[in-house]
Amino acid sequence: MHPQDPTPAVPDVHDLRNVHDVTTAERGSFCVARCACGWAGPARRSRDRARTDAAAHITAPPPDGD
Repeated sequence: MHPQDPTPAVPDVHDLRNVHDVTTAERGSFCVARCACGWAGPARRSRDRARTDAAAHITAPPPDGD
């Protein structure tokens, strides 16, 4: 028999909230920062400002209640 791996095949949903893979996407003349955790920043005309929003999201403390 093979020993069972205690690691679950699918990560817990709560573990995914701590994953921050932020990207930016352009929509017409606007740029939006989005994160793998579900967060999305406001639409900005400045790509640099969208990147600043993303950096602030990554460094922000987690919301209360988690």
